[in-house]
Amino acid sequence: MAQTVPACQLPGKLYDVARNTGAHTSSGLATAGFRTAKYLADEWFQDCYARYHQAFADRDRSERQRQESRQLVAETEALAQCTQEDSTKKVGGRLQDTHCWKSELQRQVDELVAETDLLLAQKRRLERALDVTAVPFSIATDNLQCQERRQHPDLVRDCVETELLKEAELIRNVQELLKRTIMQAVSQIRLNRQHKETCEMDWSDKVESYNTDEACCRYHNQGTDVQFHPHSAKFEESASTPETWAKFTQENLYHAERERLASVNLRQLIDSVLQDTAEDLRLQCDAVNLAFGRRCEELEDARHKLEHHLRKTLREITDQEHNVAALKQAIQDTEAPLKVAQTRLYQRSCRPNVELCRDAAQFRLSSEVEELGLSLAALREKLLEAEQSLRNLEDTRMSLEKDIAVRTGSVFINRQKCMTLRARYPSVLQLAGYQ
Repeated sequence: MAQTVPACQLPGKLYDVARNTGAHTSSGLATAGFRTAKYLADEWFQDCYARYHQAFADRDRSERQRQESRQLVAETEALAQCTQEDSTKKVGGRLQDTHCWKSELQRQVDELVAETDLLLAQKRRLERALDVTAVPFSIATDNLQCQERRQHPDLVRDCVETELLKEAELIRNVQELLKRTIMQAVSQIRLNRQHKETCEMDWSDKVESYNTDEACCRYHNQGTDVQFHPHSAKFEESASTPETWAKFTQENLYHAERERLASVNLRQLIDSVLQDTAEDLRLQCDAVNLAFGRRCEELEDARHKLEHHLRKTLREITDQEHNVAALKQAIQDTEAPLKVAQTRLYQRSCRPNVELCRDAAQFRLSSEVEELGLSLAALREKLLEAEQSLRNLEDTRMSLEKDIAVRTGSVFINRQKCMTLRARYPSVLQLAGYQ
């Protein structure tokens, strides 16, 4: 700074009346009006010099101030331009960072939307598969109820009933697994949507910030939409730092990506669950059908054998009936000679006196009666045996006919009721939720 030259002190005015001190002094009343307070000549020159000096000092100081002002103006203009360019560059860099994060958030939102749609499709597959399992469960239940309508002795715990119980238990377990998987899918869909909304809010804030910074980049010194904001340079207490700003978005992206990967893994798990359950149900269905086939063959074979024995029994009953008739006829035929022999003996017992002789004829008649009696007793005993055998054959016939009817009913239940209904069993694609 230029040194300030102190202004020359102006000479003080003389207010005292000039005194007559010498030969040149005038006195008297004629000059009384001119003897007022005036500067002396030296004082006048001194005052002029002082004013010259003051004007020079003021010009010098003004020139220095002009030079300093021009320099300050140039420096201020350069500084303003430099700081403005730097600020614009910084805002431009911020725009790039914001655009980068905004693009990442948009990509993550799109991926979450696509992943959520895929998971929704898997959820619908699970629901369709769960609905489809109602058909095999009703089939298995109906088959078990039909099995209960079998008659003795076919009301047994055979391989068919065992496989049907396994099938019903398997279907219940599959239904519980599908329900749990559906709940897990619903929970994952909710998490996907929550993180999508979080990313969308962050994206929306960054879009607004990007638009704001983009508008700031367009401001210039000749713009008509700029004005003073005296307190705008003060930082807000709630303002974030670049580190916390980037960390916030990074955490949002990290959590969103984590849920997306969890959703992908869940979709793969759903594929495995649906594939495995569909294959297990079809394998068990094939096992039940195979058991039904074997059981029907066993029942058919047993019925054929029973029918074969029934035919033989019927033939034996016919033969035995003929045998009983023949025995009865033989008894009748034997009774006639016995009557003749006994009549002869009776008549011969009426012979008089000495004529009542035990002759050879008498002995022969006696032995004939004895022999015929024994034969007749044997025939009657054999007739009783034949009649008892005939009754046994009749009981066997009735038992065989009943067993054949039971086997026929069991075959009808297994083949016509159960296996016909099992033809409606869903396919693997339906059990997997594709249809």
